[in-house]
Amino acid sequence: MKLKRSIEVWKMGLVSYLDALKLQEKLLMERKANKIPDTLLSLQHPPTYTLGKRQTDHNILVPEAELKALGAELHYTQRGGDVTFHGPHQAILYPIISLRGIGYGARKYVEGLESAMIGLASIYGVKAQSGGKDQTGVWVGDRKIGAIGVRITYGITSHGLAFNIDPDLNYYKHIVPCGIADKGVTSLKMESSMELPGDEVIQEQLVQCFAESFGFSSLKWKEDELVSLEDGGVK
Repeated sequence: MKLKRSIEVWKMGLVSYLDALKLQEKLLMERKANKIPDTLLSLQHPPTYTLGKRQTDHNILVPEAELKALGAELHYTQRGGDVTFHGPHQAILYPIISLRGIGYGARKYVEGLESAMIGLASIYGVKAQSGGKDQTGVWVGDRKIGAIGVRITYGITSHGLAFNIDPDLNYYKHIVPCGIADKGVTSLKMESSMELPGDEVIQEQLVQCFAESFGFSSLKWKEDELVSLEDGGVK
């Protein structure tokens, strides 16, 4: 008999990057101590640039002051990957899950994240594919539609994936996205010939694709209004 896996999904709406980071750190330690189940944060960020642990500042093409003038924040993180952009109309998933619990290694985990985004793109008639070992993430031709940057601590995941629904792609002009100079970026809006539903619908579809990719058969949805300080939300 196949074991039934469940995951708790937090629908959080628009959340600042630092608040989401603090929440991930808290949930990671609680997951390590088995105080909480596998958990998935589904959200969006205001305009934010982030750098991975390699801190490749040279891939930011303008001074930080100019980024701030655009209304964007800049944050250094401990995730893998290079510089990337997060903003409205981009679906973010931050899984806080035990890889040991699902029997995954790091590479298989990243492939699972790619598979979730490829599945979402296919719903809207877009043929996407992984970039392989040298170029993680999900691509439509030579244009990146989904980015991945993960951190694994004590066998527990944090950070995750970002899928472009219809963000303002002008923000990418100020960086070398993911450190790859000869490739472009794209979005579901640009690539699909279908009329897209609202972001919330697409994010729920991405959650479903994630669940299918990792074999979670039971989703326990937690609405944003329930994510309070008493529930361990951000301060």
